[in-house]
Amino acid sequence: MTALRIAPLLFATLFAAQADAADAPRRKSGLWEMKTQMAGMPGQGPMQMCVDQASDNVMQERAKEKVNCPVMDVSRSAGKVTIHAVCKNEGVTSTSDSVITGDFDSAYRNDMVVRYDPPQHGMKEMKMVQEARWLGPCKSGQKPGDVIMPGAQKFNMQEMMNDPQMREMMKRQPKQ
Repeated sequence: MTALRIAPLLFATLFAAQADAADAPRRKSGLWEMKTQMAGMPGQGPMQMCVDQASDNVMQERAKEKVNCPVMDVSRSAGKVTIHAVCKNEGVTSTSDSVITGDFDSAYRNDMVVRYDPPQHGMKEMKMVQEARWLGPCKSGQKPGDVIMPGAQKFNMQEMMNDPQMREMMKRQPKQ
């Protein structure tokens, strides 16, 4: 599967909560391993991503270009961020609830439920769990935005998000 074909799923899983909340916590710079499981979908092995503050900020800004969320409630407590959002796009209302726990320096977990009205592609609800852990500094030769997918497929998220063809394709994808 090419990077262009997996981009919509990757955006949805990587940035679902961060795209919704401008004050979402920022990850510690370095190499992160992320495992994502979506209910009803086969699991894939973990992916790795080299991040720094600048690349996280760019990806968050690009993701926010796609959202129209008139309701956005974010609450914080020690080690926990709760996000409730209601977003609208092309006649579809998506209501999402995320609970993100962890410290964003060593590990975090995002439990998310999205309900669609009307259903999208036959789905009324999507449940996702994302677990991430910091592995250490990025490996030699890696740059911020580099992603290594299961099976060793590599690409750079920042370059993909700045590619005019990719940006046009993402504009055509349903907003979440």
